[in-house]
Amino acid sequence: KGMALPQRIFPPEKISMDWQERKRPGAGLFNLGNTCYINVILQCLTYTPPLANYLLSYEHSQSCQQQGFCMMCTMEAHVRKVLSSSANAILPGAVLRDLKFIGEEFEYGRQENAYEFLRCTLDAMHRACLSCDLDVSSQETTIVHQIFGGFMKSRVTCLSCQAVVDSYKAFLDVSLDIRVRASSLTTVLEDCVTPKQLDQKECFRCSKCKKKAAASKKVTVHRAPRVLTLCLERADQWTGTKISKFVEYPEYLDLWPYMSDTAGEPLLCSLYAIVVHSGDTCLEGHFLCYAKASNGLWYKMDDESVDNCDIHTVLGQQAYLLFYAR
Repeated sequence: KGMALPQRIFPPEKISMDWQERKRPGAGLFNLGNTCYINVILQCLTYTPPLANYLLSYEHSQSCQQQGFCMMCTMEAHVRKVLSSSANAILPGAVLRDLKFIGEEFEYGRQENAYEFLRCTLDAMHRACLSCDLDVSSQETTIVHQIFGGFMKSRVTCLSCQAVVDSYKAFLDVSLDIRVRASSLTTVLEDCVTPKQLDQKECFRCSKCKKKAAASKKVTVHRAPRVLTLCLERADQWTGTKISKFVEYPEYLDLWPYMSDTAGEPLLCSLYAIVVHSGDTCLEGHFLCYAKASNGLWYKMDDESVDNCDIHTVLGQQAYLLFYAR
């Protein structure tokens, strides 16, 4: 309220959630030593239908005015190379060469975290779409935010007078604590949207009572993204040890029970990619992924290997990252 309507950097009506062309899966990716964390994210993004459709259209590169490094141009070239190559595997050379531009913390040859690489990659792609004179609302209309972006609603209720305060926050992914009540993804999500009383350290001063008061907080999905990316936190924040429990996750996820407005229609999302970490600790091990290609079939993608698998195999993994598309 009171703000100008945002400019639309990319019009949402141009986003296609269905593959424009159906073909066999593309090439695998060579591992040059501890680069599996890069490979799994590149593969999951390559098989994200609305992103792949956009990148394969040449729309960005034809109008790009970036000087030097541009993550969107890099991804465009990479996706085209993977999906058109007749080789069994290719080298993601441009991504490896410009690793420091994607995230300053990444060091070539060192084991890194796939989730952090995903966040940095999406952020770098988002920046590549921006010009310097855009307001915050307009910045959230890039192709990256149109695909991966959503809004959370946080409602704080005063337990003394029942007054409510709402706030909203944009997100590109959602990180979930699986330490407690984590037998299934739906259980974790139900716990997230359950109102919780604020800790006494979180001093809430009610604007109606004009005093500090006990309050509860409820977080819901206010606007769902077209592609929902979930991270099941497998590093215990207190001990640093890996949480290896199996968390059941569905092929089809209905977001309706976790929305701010539950009076609407069911909001069904379909699983199309997962990332798995194998290893005893979070500081070492190996990343691999499973992705659904444009032909509708699932494949296990382990660096240069791309092999057929079925949905039962996919749903039986100790997942770290989950990708769902509306």
